[in-house]
Parts: sequence; C-alpha cells; structure tokens
Amino acid sequence: MRSSKFTESQIVSILNEAEAGRQVIEVCRKHSISSPTFYKWKAKYGGLGVSELKRLKELESENARLKRMFADMALENTALRDVIEKKL
Repeated sequence: MRSSKFTESQIVSILNEAEAGRQVIEVCRKHSISSPTFYKWKAKYGGLGVSELKRLKELESENARLKRMFADMALENTALRDVIEKKL
C-alpha cells in the first residue's frame, strides 16, 4: 500500500481549513488532493486533534504488537499440544 505524502498533522490541518468555512473544492485544489481523498480523510480523522491522532497511532501500533504476540503464543500452544498428543 502506498503511503501518503502528507503527515497526519498535515491532514488534520487540511481538514481544519475546510471546517473553518473554506469550500472543500478550494481546499482540495490548494493542496492538490482529490475530493474522494478529502472525504476519506474526513471519515478517518474528522474531529481529531493532533494529540488525539498521535494517541490513536500509538494505540494502533500497540494493538498490532499484541495481535502478533497472540498469534505467536497460539502457534506455540498448538505445537506443544501436538507434541503432547504424540507422546500419549
């Protein structure tokens, strides 16, 4: 998946411009983004501040790390059960 050329804080500032009363078309033209991109960002980041966005990213990374840990533990558990069944 291609990464955005905008950082999260830039995306939030672009959304704040539109919330301040500028038309979406003008904001999109100014920042060279398409309208669907703007509305996708609005759905994902709408109403968030920069600090809240950083916290969201931290939680997402922690969640991904915990999912990997769970997958590893489940794999080890399955392997140990197979070894125990073979011994019996």
